[in-house]
Amino acid sequence: RIHLMAGRVPLGADRAAVAGEMETTFIENLRYAADLLAQEDMMGLVEPINNRITDPRYYLNTPQQAATILEKVGRPNLKLQLDLFHCQIMDGNLSRNLEKYFPLIGHIQIAQVPGRHEPDSPGELNFPYIFKLLESLSYTGYVGCEYAPKGDTLEGLGWLRSYWESRGLQQSGTSKATE
Repeated sequence: RIHLMAGRVPLGADRAAVAGEMETTFIENLRYAADLLAQEDMMGLVEPINNRITDPRYYLNTPQQAATILEKVGRPNLKLQLDLFHCQIMDGNLSRNLEKYFPLIGHIQIAQVPGRHEPDSPGELNFPYIFKLLESLSYTGYVGCEYAPKGDTLEGLGWLRSYWESRGLQQSGTSKATE
């Protein structure tokens, strides 16, 4: 899987004025990339990135926009990389967005909003609820952690150890009941 970036609105350009040309170029580029990736049995991912905080000039900003573009591209090896941090900032309604766009999702990324730290840091998102929702949807892919840890790597993954323990799992992911 590889993230295919959408590009940025040119400096000084009006987003609305260049949107059509940017979409056409992005669609053509995605078709080209998807065809090359298909030869290697690889999947391309498009990720909406919020333009409110992270990158005001990034072209692809919402899951709705990404879904429309993926439909227009029409390649089975292109999927949505849904970063819940960006999705919450741009649209909220994470449960319904996960359900609605689930068939398009090829990868999920997480970070707490608004600080972009560990999932158990103070913020807007209830990750135990989100993880249960992903399980109920039968999500079997990876969940990428794209956040700025407050400490070192081990400290930054402490939330995962606590989450596993709350679910009766060992750090290896095996159930205590199977020991």
